[in-house]
Parts: sequence; structure tokens; C-alpha cells
Amino acid sequence: MENNNIDTKNVFELAIILGKALKEDPRLVKMEECRKAYEEDAELSQLMAEYNVQQKAMENVTMGEDFDPQLIQNIQDRINVLYEKITVHPVFVELNKAQEAVNELMNAVNNTITFAITGEMPSNCTHDCSTCGGCH
Repeated sequence: MENNNIDTKNVFELAIILGKALKEDPRLVKMEECRKAYEEDAELSQLMAEYNVQQKAMENVTMGEDFDPQLIQNIQDRINVLYEKITVHPVFVELNKAQEAVNELMNAVNNTITFAITGEMPSNCTHDCSTCGGCH
């Protein structure tokens, strides 16, 4: 697709086409499904809400001059428990996996665009084509 006369409008039209193609990629479809499951999971929502409250409580307690070390430890212990429950929750784990796959895809797309512009792969290229979406 060598066309030295591509104007700015065409570049944005091509970006829209690329965006639509990416939206249909199975990795993005999967991430959207996982995001929806994450938002709809009542247990996970409750854990996240309490985690955020505990984080805010920690902020408030440590900002004062007369803070109670035991109270801080209790809040931190609860934060740790909540963090563990959240990070092993199957819906959270699946969302993270899906996000990693999308990040890899987007990095490969950006690397490909960079290659097309500069003729060189970005420095994070492993030269092992099995690790990316491709440059050629």
C-alpha cells in the first residue's frame, strides 16, 4: 500500500478501519466479555468497594498527627486479606489475562506501525515472531 499522497483525512479513515478491525479481534471480544462479567459480579464488586473504603480509611488515619499504630495495622491486615481475595477471584483473573492479551496485541500493532514508519522494529522486538503479532 505505497501511496505517498495519503492525506490526513485518509490517515484517520484508515485509523477508523483499523479500530473497527481490532474491535472484532477475538482478544478484544474476550476482554469485553470479561469486563462485563467483572462489572456484574456482585461478590467482586463488594470486595472492591470494601478495598477502596479501607484504602481511604488508611489515608485518613495516617494523615493525622495522633494515629494509632494498632488501628493502622488492623486496616492494613484487612486490605491484605481483601487484596488476596480479589486477585485470586476467577473473574478478576480472567479479566487480567484478557487485558494482557489485548496489551500484547496493541504492542504488536504499534510495533508494526513504527516499523512501517521507520523501517526499524522498536527496541522491544524480540526477533522471535512467535512472541508478537508480526511486523512483516
